[in-house]
Amino acid sequence: MNPKVKRLTELSVLTAVALIIFVVELQIPNPFPIPGIKLGLANIITVYAIYRYKPYEAAAITVVRLILGAVFAGNFAALIYSASGAALCLIGMLILRRFIDEKHIWISSVFGAILHNTGQMAAALIITQTPQLLAYYPFLLVSGCLAGAFTGLCAQIVISRLKKNK
Repeated sequence: MNPKVKRLTELSVLTAVALIIFVVELQIPNPFPIPGIKLGLANIITVYAIYRYKPYEAAAITVVRLILGAVFAGNFAALIYSASGAALCLIGMLILRRFIDEKHIWISSVFGAILHNTGQMAAALIITQTPQLLAYYPFLLVSGCLAGAFTGLCAQIVISRLKKNK
């Protein structure tokens, strides 16, 4: 098989899996009274891609998932918040992967979650001009760190298991 076709197929499958996880997660009700708190399970794929693929390939997976996720969720307004958080997270994690190895991906993922929440909060503050939203920020950071650690550990396990199977 042509290596370019194989790579494109891998990226397409990862994007589809991330999108499926995202859509399934939409069906889980938010048990917290704070908007924006969620597990972010699709980020397992993003973290995996950041450590296993080229930066533009990880970015492509993320962008396609964000756009199609907005289409499937029927919520294009949320795309601005998701994109701002995802962009900051992606840039930060691409930098961190130079310093944090695959055995400690969960650490990078926690920082990514913090950056994601920071990007979302910045977008919300700019769009709504409501500084009172900052009251949510500490809660978002705590939940983001927990979710980031979980998704990072999942990505770390996937990478180590795939290495064993080669």
